[in-house]
Amino acid sequence: MPRPTSDPARKTGGRNARLAIVCTVVFAGMVGMAYASVPLYRAFCQLTGFDGTVRKADKAPDKVLDRKLTIRFDANVRELPWSFTASQVSQELKIGDTGLAFYKVTNNGKTPMTGRASYNVIPESAGLYFQKLECFCFTDQTIQPGQTVEFPVVYFVDPQFASDFETRGAQEVTLSYTFFPSTEKKTQAALGGTAGARL
Repeated sequence: MPRPTSDPARKTGGRNARLAIVCTVVFAGMVGMAYASVPLYRAFCQLTGFDGTVRKADKAPDKVLDRKLTIRFDANVRELPWSFTASQVSQELKIGDTGLAFYKVTNNGKTPMTGRASYNVIPESAGLYFQKLECFCFTDQTIQPGQTVEFPVVYFVDPQFASDFETRGAQEVTLSYTFFPSTEKKTQAALGGTAGARL
């Protein structure tokens, strides 16, 4: 009696179906990671100070050093008809002490527009120690036509700045903000909201 032979077409079809499922799962995972990469990268930078990113702090340090730093402030705008300036050119601050600075933005356009600010510090090695307590960054800010809004920034430089070999010789740190158009489709203006300094 002849032995039954397996159908090669059936085997090939089964393998193709499994391969299609694996490819679909991998593709879906890649798309998910692409969407998650920006907030994950932002969280990583804020946690570590990587790439000059200012860290978020819960409280100011207990220790204040006698050594002073000059903090400079920079403001930039990309693809928005806004005027964006720092209200002060620089401040002198003791390491570990809390500073308060203001940035001012005006919408020169004819319609409400929503922007989002990102920031970094120079030199990049200072990003680990330059920390903020309050900031207007990474949240949508909707500015009405002709409206001017002032945003506060509360910050400090961690005392460990003075002992790190990469930063201990630095005399100046520059805090730089850049406003970009928000990627969110729904703006506060569309919802009937108004601009404000959201911290």
